[in-house]
Amino acid sequence: MNLLLVEDEARVADFVLRGLRAEGWMVTHAADADIALALTAQERFDVILLDLMLPGLPGQDFCRKLRARRDHTPILMLSALDALDERVEGLRIGADDYMVKPFEFDELIARVEALARRSHRFAESGADTVLQAGPLALDLESLEATVDGEPLDLTAKEREILKLFLSKPGRVFSRERILNSVWGASEDPLTNIVDVYVGRLRRKLGDQGETLQTVRGAGYRLRAD
Repeated sequence: MNLLLVEDEARVADFVLRGLRAEGWMVTHAADADIALALTAQERFDVILLDLMLPGLPGQDFCRKLRARRDHTPILMLSALDALDERVEGLRIGADDYMVKPFEFDELIARVEALARRSHRFAESGADTVLQAGPLALDLESLEATVDGEPLDLTAKEREILKLFLSKPGRVFSRERILNSVWGASEDPLTNIVDVYVGRLRRKLGDQGETLQTVRGAGYRLRAD
């Protein structure tokens, strides 16, 4: 599951990020609503966890702007505001659920899972669950990666990198973007771990490894034929 956490308070963000990633989920963190809006324009998330009291653009306005773009990603609002009218307003402007801080982490996990199930249930029947670019494919349900139908023996991190590239063939992903998406913000940004894993992935792709291109000074992209 791919989640977006929009939270400006560092202590709370760190607590939630560690807990969600411990569940095996990929989580991207945005410290304000403007960053979150830019991220949602670039990537599809399964659930957005949204704090309301954000610097600059408030969480309520983020929600309105997202829905105005016809983005129906499930939103779970997290707020210390527990008045009935606050909860009602949050739901009316487009949120799918509302939790009051402080909260029990087990309940947070359960609500995120429920929102994801509901979203998948109401998705178009026959929605494609396979990411593909040329002979490369990744089944998002079975997590099987293949080249020309032949299975690839990938580690979890290699599979996540391939998933990122297959989600937007032709787009350049910076090393920082790959690092944050696959390893999280806790990883040292000066490490060369991204280059090491991209190199491993290239070798495992065989003849298709050349489609994973280095863009000098920018990052990597999967060539869109």
